[in-house]
Amino acid sequence: MDFDATKTLTGEPPFRVERPVMTQQWLDLAAIHWRVDSAVINSRLPGGLVGDEFDGSGWVGLIPFRMIGIGPGNGPAIPYFGSFPETNIRTYVTGPAGPGIYFHSLDISRLAPVLVARASYRLPYIWSDMDIRMGGNRVEYSARRRWPGPRGARSSAVLEIGRRIDRPSRLEHFLSARWGLYTMLGRRLAFAKVEHEAWPLHQAELIGLHDEFAAAAGYSGLASPDHVMYSPGVSVRIERPRFV
Repeated sequence: MDFDATKTLTGEPPFRVERPVMTQQWLDLAAIHWRVDSAVINSRLPGGLVGDEFDGSGWVGLIPFRMIGIGPGNGPAIPYFGSFPETNIRTYVTGPAGPGIYFHSLDISRLAPVLVARASYRLPYIWSDMDIRMGGNRVEYSARRRWPGPRGARSSAVLEIGRRIDRPSRLEHFLSARWGLYTMLGRRLAFAKVEHEAWPLHQAELIGLHDEFAAAAGYSGLASPDHVMYSPGVSVRIERPRFV
């Protein structure tokens, strides 16, 4: 393995991405997580990946946020198409390159980036109507799927942002200190390193939640989330995916 993210307890990246394929910022992010039986998660993963466990279970996240300033390499941000809301359903895995994230779906509000990402990274991007509204300490997220579907599926959440978490717990570290993503390029598993500063985390209270995206990913019947937090965001550098 190249590194072990679970041992970088400072929350800082264990490497530098010197030649990013893209840079961007992830802002106003909510991290809403459920415990899910590891056998259920493993049944939804491609070969070569197994679900990471914390406290005896796997974890599935609903992660809405605002992506801004996407630019190629170290170049400037792309106007209009480089900024939009995103909502992803993800889980935490270990594979040949070490710990990382596996995305079941990534909803965004720009069709052109959906087409590019599905063709290049082979990530399951979906075109959706989305909105993020901030007011005081409250943030509201909403999304409705357009293509490829399931069309009309919805996800919405309302959070009350609390105090800064000065010393993240081991669970909060497990859910946030992830330095790469796995994807399938054709029939082969690939891994891309992801670099960003330590997440500034805040406590958060979930005021309202209606989500159909997790069920669409195969995680139906989830009860109330087991952990909720918020981050104002980080700056991100992503490496080109490499076969593993």
